[in-house]
Amino acid sequence: MSENFDNSTSKIALDSLIKKSRVHFYKPIQIAEILFRDRVFSDFEIEDLETYRNESKKWRDEICKLLVGRISTSSQKYQDDLFNKNAIPPELLKELAIENKKNNGNVEAYIYKRFKNKFSDLSDALNYCDQNNSLTFKLNEFLNNFSSKPGLKRSIDKIYEITVYSLFSNLIEEMGIKIKLQINNDKKELINDFEDFTKKIFGLNNPFASNEYPAKLFRVGITNAADRGLDMWANFGLAIQIKHISLTEEIAFDINQSIQADRIIIVCKDAEHKIISSIINQLGIKSQIQSIITLSELSNWYSKCMNSKYQSKLGNKIINSLKKQIKIEFPSSENRYINQFIQSRGYQI
Repeated sequence: MSENFDNSTSKIALDSLIKKSRVHFYKPIQIAEILFRDRVFSDFEIEDLETYRNESKKWRDEICKLLVGRISTSSQKYQDDLFNKNAIPPELLKELAIENKKNNGNVEAYIYKRFKNKFSDLSDALNYCDQNNSLTFKLNEFLNNFSSKPGLKRSIDKIYEITVYSLFSNLIEEMGIKIKLQINNDKKELINDFEDFTKKIFGLNNPFASNEYPAKLFRVGITNAADRGLDMWANFGLAIQIKHISLTEEIAFDINQSIQADRIIIVCKDAEHKIISSIINQLGIKSQIQSIITLSELSNWYSKCMNSKYQSKLGNKIINSLKKQIKIEFPSSENRYINQFIQSRGYQI
């Protein structure tokens, strides 16, 4: 890239977009595909947003299926923020297109080079799990694979979530915790009248009997960058939120409003504990918070699970769970198509 372009407003805006992007890279890939279509097909007007606003999402999704393993599920409004004045509006996109055409797709190549770097960082994190067993695995070292690399910092919240889930779910399973479902027998008339309801909803063939179920923890699933709310839930009444960043009053209020649960666990960094506790007290939602768990406590529990006493029952299972959840959350961590894709496009990376 030319020196003038490196210092241009459009290049600065592109770098800002890339820096803010999570590892799935949806928005930068959308920009790259707009530039590619403009360079190769010229079948739309780069200055007229409406000629490619929606079509470019399809172009992006086609590439994301190949390289990322999923497509964006964010709201249309959030996706369209890509073209706002503080992101990449048409006038800046035109500047990128001029540079891209002049130098045979160099801006496209630059975007996919940055994506490949994130892909490599993710692979390193996954390799840490492959290269360590329960006796050599260290939680802080694992988390450092993400927190120390600029390209992965935007996704650290998901890593904390995966870390919590892998520990909690395996401990719950190994402890053999069960929950009991039983209907209040004082409501016999109501129970008899709605016997088919109790059978279909609660699985009680005999409404006056009781059932036992294994306690389980579930991740809500892939969430969008702009989403807030529940991260995990349990079939024994817990709602779990992961907060690795400072909990503002707005976010704390959102916990109270968006989660319909009266037993919430918050997992946070040690330095945030006092701040979170203070805000919770101010908002009067202390009764909904069952506990606040810090990273130090997580690290201590991980160490116990990984020692010689529990390594066969818990340690190795947790490491395998971490690997599985990373692959689910970040399919690109083991994607083998990135190099083939770059080669097929003729990018010089």
